Amino acid sequence: MQSAPLLSLLIWVPIVAGIIVLRVGSGSPGRARWLALIGAIAGLLPVIPLVMGFQNGLPSLQFVENVKWLPSFDIAWHLGVDGISLWLIALTALTTVIIVVAGWESITERSAQYFGSFLMLSGFMQGVFSAQDGMLFFVFFEATLIPLYLLIGTWGNANRRHAAVKFFFFSLIGSLMMLLSMLYLFAQTHSFDLEIWRNTQLGFVPQMLIFLGFLAAFSVKVPMWPVHTWLPDVHLDGPTGAAVMLGMLKIGGYGLLRFALPITPQASHFFAPAMITLSLVAVIYSSLLALVQTDIRRLLAYSSVSHMGLVTLGLFIFNPLGQAGAIMQMISYGIVSGAMLLCTGMLHDRTQTGSIDAFGGVANTMPKFAVFVMLFSMANVGLPGTAGFVGEFMVLMGAVGFNFWIGALAALTLILSAAYTLWMYKRVIFGAIANARVAKLTDLGKREFVLLGVMAVLVLAIGVYPKPFTDAITPSSTSLLAQTNRSPQPVESAAVENAERLQARAAVNATHAPG
Repeated sequence: MQSAPLLSLLIWVPIVAGIIVLRVGSGSPGRARWLALIGAIAGLLPVIPLVMGFQNGLPSLQFVENVKWLPSFDIAWHLGVDGISLWLIALTALTTVIIVVAGWESITERSAQYFGSFLMLSGFMQGVFSAQDGMLFFVFFEATLIPLYLLIGTWGNANRRHAAVKFFFFSLIGSLMMLLSMLYLFAQTHSFDLEIWRNTQLGFVPQMLIFLGFLAAFSVKVPMWPVHTWLPDVHLDGPTGAAVMLGMLKIGGYGLLRFALPITPQASHFFAPAMITLSLVAVIYSSLLALVQTDIRRLLAYSSVSHMGLVTLGLFIFNPLGQAGAIMQMISYGIVSGAMLLCTGMLHDRTQTGSIDAFGGVANTMPKFAVFVMLFSMANVGLPGTAGFVGEFMVLMGAVGFNFWIGALAALTLILSAAYTLWMYKRVIFGAIANARVAKLTDLGKREFVLLGVMAVLVLAIGVYPKPFTDAITPSSTSLLAQTNRSPQPVESAAVENAERLQARAAVNATHAPG
């Protein structure tokens, strides 16, 4: 029996901690940092019983909390976790601690506002991954925009305001289209419950429009080509913490999997050829763009777009291996990209530049740093034994099983990612000391060493032993895949079933109505 509302704690502990940091930490950077660290660790603690108590092999939701919020609209505080969201929730809590530690010395202005915003963002993210009510999901989904906009626009570089506004408007337009899709679903079902939405039989044309609404919102957050153009700007001009958070937490892929595919199965299959094409374009074209970048941060942005192309590819080939691989790719590459961005941030903090030409011979002055970057670069390439290999391998195997030539084109990512990653590593890390700036660099301090050490352990642990992740993911992804692949009912029987469901819902609401 569940002794505590773990999911509510995961949401509210960081939010309340962020409010406390904003209130108490203002005017004292040291106090703000310590309060933020305590709050981040407190937000991580519920993950331990959540992971330990999770039962692998069950596709159903666990740790469910369901309390009526607005009964007249059938909106509920409905939370739950399955194998898909479990590790994303754990990664969110861990990422929050990492970001607080990473910004310990680099954030010197308005520290309370910075750390408070991140803590509140963490709570909103937890809500996104655990919400089982459509309107509750939308509230959390939109709430993430506010701290991200403030973080990018306040603590970034010279063009931070442009990057923040671009990110905000890309996200807002997509969110409005998603809201229209949700309101149509409510009009058909008189409920915001996701399970009811997934079991509702819709006509082909409504499915098409609803799918496009969801796609507009989630494709921006993946990000998919061609709505990816905000990401290089955020990497270049946003703070490292915001880039790490966006890199490690994959709301877009999660939203497509949780909403678009099972709720609109016919439309998902109809648009699958286009989605597969866009995914292959992202894999190849973004890799080619990464090859010509002169700034490490922009290179990593295009690398992220390329690797996320494998996620959308895995989702839309509609086989168990590809879909489980897409989820695994979201988790594993999230860690790899976060680690690479942390390393880039450490170089930028020391030199105030991310230009590749500004470096050369860094291994001579930062040997410990060079070793960590080598490991993370190999993971970015997809070397077996690292986290970067697991998801990529599963998606590529699923793609080959779906269509050999699609799998072959997707496999070009192995060659192209090796090309731009090793090219970047060679020019930045190897060779003689290039200039006085590099000669003055100091190697990792204890805090930085521990931080990258934790990331290195995660990269190796997932690469060597991914079984705990795949055991949790596979049953839930298989269940959602079955809903996505279900055959459409005849129009008459679908209408009767929907009418019966609405009558049953009305009867339940009447039973629970106040005397």
